[in-house]
Amino acid sequence: MRILGIDPGLRTTGFGVIDAQGSDLCYVASGTISTQHLAVGALPLRLKVLFDGIGEVTQRYAPDCACVEIVFVNVNPQSTLLLGQARGACITALVSKDMPVAEYTALQMKQAVVGYGRADKGQVQAMVQRLLALPGLPGPDAADALGLAITHAHAGAAMARLALAGGLGGRIGGNYKAGRSR
Repeated sequence: MRILGIDPGLRTTGFGVIDAQGSDLCYVASGTISTQHLAVGALPLRLKVLFDGIGEVTQRYAPDCACVEIVFVNVNPQSTLLLGQARGACITALVSKDMPVAEYTALQMKQAVVGYGRADKGQVQAMVQRLLALPGLPGPDAADALGLAITHAHAGAAMARLALAGGLGGRIGGNYKAGRSR
């Protein structure tokens, strides 16, 4: 199974792609999508860059599924709202390609990768490097994305079994209701 991990951010979004066969993990690719070249107030353009960038990554690496970090609430509510929009652009890009998307918190990812939910960025980078036998440390955003993919490789199988057993059922889809038109 090829897994794409996404660490969303409005300025820098990390991505990581791994192949998982049972407990064997193999690094495929990682990197970042940056919007720092755009003006701070150009939110719609930044979201488009993220949407298009995730689309390009999915086209290039053809993952079977994706996982995205769940946004935590910052002290600054405006920052949380902006991060949520970046996350929404990433998820929309994934589901527009009919990709199944799982979600994990940073705490879940750190617990799965490092064994400690309050691990710092350096610890996550070092464990990702070790687990994937990388020649050097990945960047912090790419390491978080790879960590999410690793988390899904381990937890995803259990979640899939639970879903098949009927434990995660639910109706998918929305209802379109027409409004007024002239």
